[in-house]
Formats: sequence, C-alpha cells, structure tokens
Amino acid sequence: MKPTSSVSAPAPAPVPLCDIQAQYTALKTEIDAAVLRVLGSGQAILGPEVAAFEQETAQFCGAQFGIGCGSGTDALVLALRALDIGPGDEVIVPPFTFFASASAVARIGATPVFVDIDPITFNIDPGQIEAKITSRTRAIMPVHLFGQCCDMDAIWQIAADRQLYVVEDAAQSFGSEYRGKRCGALGIVGCMSFYPTKNLGALGDAGLVTTNDPVIDKKLRALRVHGSEVKYYHKYIGYNMRLDAVHAAVLRVKLPHVANWLTARETAAKRYDGLIERANLHGFMRRPIAMPDRRHTYNQYVVRVPSNHRDPLVKYLKENGVGVEVYYPLSLHQQECFKHLGYRTGDFPTSEEAAGGVFALPMFPEITEAQQQRVVEVCSSYLRQTVRRAA
Repeated sequence: MKPTSSVSAPAPAPVPLCDIQAQYTALKTEIDAAVLRVLGSGQAILGPEVAAFEQETAQFCGAQFGIGCGSGTDALVLALRALDIGPGDEVIVPPFTFFASASAVARIGATPVFVDIDPITFNIDPGQIEAKITSRTRAIMPVHLFGQCCDMDAIWQIAADRQLYVVEDAAQSFGSEYRGKRCGALGIVGCMSFYPTKNLGALGDAGLVTTNDPVIDKKLRALRVHGSEVKYYHKYIGYNMRLDAVHAAVLRVKLPHVANWLTARETAAKRYDGLIERANLHGFMRRPIAMPDRRHTYNQYVVRVPSNHRDPLVKYLKENGVGVEVYYPLSLHQQECFKHLGYRTGDFPTSEEAAGGVFALPMFPEITEAQQQRVVEVCSSYLRQTVRRAA
C-alpha cells in the first residue's frame, strides 16, 4: 500500500497596508499617455500641466488659487513663509501628527508650541489652545489627521478673537469635509500632500498650497522659485520647491476618480466596523469615530488597543502577512530634536497614550471584503491565543 500524501492548504495571500499598484493597473493607458505627453513636451518643471492641475485642484477644494510644489512638507514651509512667520514667532501645533507639521515651523525659525489632542478624533483639542497663546503666537495649525477634519468652528473663533492665521495641514485628508466644506478652503492657506499613498497620490513626492488671497498666491509662486517674481530677479530668499510636470499630469488623470475612491474608502471603513463588531473585538480594539458634522475619508483606518498589546499584535499581524503601520509611535514633544523646547513626558498625556496604543490596518480604495476579513481573522487569532496563554 502506498503511503498517503498530505497536501498543505495554500497560505493566505498577504494583505498590503496600501496597494498603490492597483490604481496604476486600472488607469495604465491614461497614465502612460500623460507621462509620454510630458516627455514629448519638453516642459519638465511647472508649465501648462502644472498650471492646469493647480486650477483643477483648487476648484475641487473650493479655493480660488492652487500653487503646486514639491511635497506636503514644502507646502507647509511655503505657506508659513508667505504669511511672514519666522524667528521669534510661535505656531500652535498638535504633538500627535507627522513630523513635518512641527518641523516646518522650526525650519523657518519659528517655534512650534504643542497643544494636546482630542482622545476621540486624535485631532488638536480646541479647548486647550487658548492657554498656549502668547504675544508671539502668529498661527494655529489644525492637522486633519487620518482623513478627518478638526473642529474648525472652535478654531476659527479663537483665531478671529486673537487675530491669528489658520494654516491647514490637510496632507492626510484630501477631499475630507467639515460641514459640507472641503479641507483646503478652511484656513487662510491649506497645505496638501500627494505622496503616493495619499487620497490623491502622485508617482512620488508632490504637494500644493491653496488660498483665496491673491497677495498670498503671488508670494507663494515667487517663494517656490527661489523668491523670484521675474526670472533672475529675487525679491525674497526663496526655495527650489517646484512641482514637476510629470506628477501634475498623472495627478490630473487621477483627480476625476477621487470622488469614487473616497466613497470606496468609506465603504471599506464601514466593512471594518462591522467585521470588528461581529468578531467581538470591539471591546479590545477601538475603531475610528467619524464626527457627524464631518466627512471622514479614511486615508488611514487607525485603531487603538491597550498599550501592552499594541506591539505584540502589530508583530503578529506582520508575521501573518498583514501590512500594518504605527502612526505614530512617539509624540513630537518627546522627539530628540525638540528637547530644547523643554517639554517632558507627561506634558501631553492624551498624545502619549495614543502613541502607545494606535496602529493602522490596511486601507486603500481597492481593498476587498475578503482581504478585510483576513485582517480581522488574524486580529481575532491573536486575541484567542492571548486569552489561552493568560488562562
């Protein structure tokens, strides 16, 4: 008798954190044609593709002007400089955000002044802003984190009362809305990132500043080209922060699809909500909460677990083929480069607690229900094993 052979079941397919290849595959013909159009034009930097993209994107956001630049970080630096913020000035910033929100302030010689976050939305807590305003404060930077806008009514009121600028960091929230108005039109300037994983992503780094002020628009356009309004005549000490035409051309192909992609993200988020609920993980894993007066576009689907479980669960998910990322593991006031500001651990407890417990599950418009089921199954498996070990 021949020995019976056992055939192992194939391993489940990995689930990536973000699948940027899916958009290229779907739009390959149009994207390839756009790239070739730029290559054949001889206009690689700025030019008509960039001008068209600026106009189309500003219109999408509900702003009058759009100024393309090299990245979301560039957008923040340019925006602050255009408002004449610099050495001796202070800008209110949340400590729980991507590094560029605060580093852009520091790069222009100003001081980031941190204000703790709301524990539900992870966005800056307007109720704590007033106490941090001094005679040197020039602006408030609301960071619309993970796809959800800040509480702008409260921020607008503080800014109006204290004569401060509102500088939106909308890098993670392209297309998100506050009371029916899209981010990018919620401050004196709005700063966008088109990093490939964003709601609207370029082939590489790209960014945009939006404004309704023609004077600021003119200054931004000069600052991004070495401070020059007329070629080789420099009004300001500016930067080389221009937008490449190839990125603009690709972004123009993608822009008409953003509305559908945002809807797909919302659908995927609701699926996660249901899957987590049905798996009885909701007591262990706190899901993102969308405020009723806002449109959350879920650039990331960020969950929160007890801090003693976060790192082991992230490790377990990665070992089982699920792409996850911790956004963000350390609050900015605890970063080494900001030690000179004099903050200490415990100064911003809500930010510190968030940094210890949050991580992002896979999220992109094309994610399938089967992929999401796999993600939640692995989370459930971790919890079952943890319970067994504790028994």
